[in-house]
Amino acid sequence: MYALIDCNNFYASCERIFRPDLIGLPLVVLSNNDGCVIARSNEAKACGIPMGAAAFQYRELFKQHNVQVFSANFALYGDMSNRVMQTLSNYCIDQEIYSIDECFMKLDGYDFVDLKEYGIRMREEVFRNTGIQVSVGIAPTKSLAKVANRIAKKYPKESNGCHVMRSAAQIEKALKWLEIEDVWGIGRQHAKRLFQLGVDTAYDFTKLSDQWVQKNLSIVGLRLKRDLSGIPTLDLEEVENKKNIASTRSFDVNYTTFDQVQERVSTFSSSCSEKLRKQKSFCSSITVFVMTNRFRVEQVQYQNSITIDLPFATNSAIELSKYATVALRRIFKEGYAYKKAGVIVSNFTPDDVEQMTLFDNRDKRHDALMKALDLMNKQYGQHTVRLASQGKKKWTMRQEMLSPCYTTKLKDIITIKI
Repeated sequence: MYALIDCNNFYASCERIFRPDLIGLPLVVLSNNDGCVIARSNEAKACGIPMGAAAFQYRELFKQHNVQVFSANFALYGDMSNRVMQTLSNYCIDQEIYSIDECFMKLDGYDFVDLKEYGIRMREEVFRNTGIQVSVGIAPTKSLAKVANRIAKKYPKESNGCHVMRSAAQIEKALKWLEIEDVWGIGRQHAKRLFQLGVDTAYDFTKLSDQWVQKNLSIVGLRLKRDLSGIPTLDLEEVENKKNIASTRSFDVNYTTFDQVQERVSTFSSSCSEKLRKQKSFCSSITVFVMTNRFRVEQVQYQNSITIDLPFATNSAIELSKYATVALRRIFKEGYAYKKAGVIVSNFTPDDVEQMTLFDNRDKRHDALMKALDLMNKQYGQHTVRLASQGKKKWTMRQEMLSPCYTTKLKDIITIKI
């Protein structure tokens, strides 16, 4: 049996833990630079605020419904996530942290355990330790545990926040209830195609032939079909090094000059290099993209990207910034108001395995320099030491409605007078 534990409206819940006066009020959390809605409370959903809504387009609706608006506080959310996952780790050794707000557990050897009661105990302890409400779904496979979790979240009173599916009748009923676009792993385009074929529910999907599914949805779709059919196919995944690393950001204001965008791209490439060093990898390719603000329809629009292969594998911030600038020069055009840019590094190799070339090779003197840079930035704060190409200004996100970091900064800890 597998369990999926999912935090309810996680970002919104984190904001409410330390602000009980917000309970019952519609609440949204905005993305970097307060651009788009990335999280909504149930009350905000009822107001008709869609996920991904541009904040400036919904200002009047926010005022009309007294919507509480917060900038994303990832330091707070990450710390609360760690506390939730640490509590859950006491219930099962085999745990896969799937995202910041959900994890899978493989409940092997729990044959004589009342899983319904076990799931409720998880919920109660997580809430007692963190104040976060979670939903628990338990079933014979990972994808069915996802379905069970959805039922637990949809019907919290009937399920007491924990739904267990064991029998074939329970599974069939759930699959007939779940619409195809809500199936874990079925994207929007695949859902449209399946609708056209008369596949409306997850149950309909399991009745398709293996040959058709593999041909049209690849081996990934076939594994999902078998998993939904009750055949354990998707196992817990071990944490692996990333195969590509991205650093992207919307700007606080529109940038029109090359130097402004280049400073940001240099910063993004430096961030990627730091992440590469943390996972002990080199990269051999770098992608740079730029784009204007698509929400400003009155402005002339432009977007472009380019990928270049590096002459050698590296994780040096100096070398990556150099080639990111080369890439940017090839796609940057004057006369546009740029709102977003990003850097993506890929084609990784371990940093202890290096293929030398006859002419161009990385500068090994950078190894000690990068080590010292990482050490100083860890001790004195991010970007304390940085490249000259990143400019003198310390770039920060807009975050005009940022809540305190209640659990990660001493100055923000709540004090109680007794």
